[in-house]
Amino acid sequence: MKEKIKTKLRKNDNVVVISGSSKGKRGRLLQVNSTKGLALVEGVNKKHKTVKASNENPKGGITQKEFPIQISNVMFFCDKCKKGVRLQIVASTDNKGKGRKCSKCDKAI
Repeated sequence: MKEKIKTKLRKNDNVVVISGSSKGKRGRLLQVNSTKGLALVEGVNKKHKTVKASNENPKGGITQKEFPIQISNVMFFCDKCKKGVRLQIVASTDNKGKGRKCSKCDKAI
C-alpha cells in the first residue's frame, strides 16, 4: 500500500505554481490527492481532450481540461505577503483544535 504524502494544503486554497511550464500562475486548489501526490489547480496545466459524441455533448469535439500536477510544485499564496509562503500548524485562538498561519507574516488562515 502506498504511503500518503503529508501536506498542509487544502481544497479551495489559493496557490501559486513554483516550478514547471506553468510557473508563476495562480489559481484555486480544486482537488488534492495525497496518495498519488497530485493537485488539481484551476486554470493551470490545461490540455486539449477529444470528447466522443454523447447525449450531453451531441457533436463531440475537442475541449480543454485541467490536469493534475505534483503537489510539490505548488505553494500557498498569502494575500498579505503577495507571494508563495510555507504554512505553520498552530493551536487555534479559540482552543478548538489546530489552525494554520503564514510563516512570514503570521496571518491566520
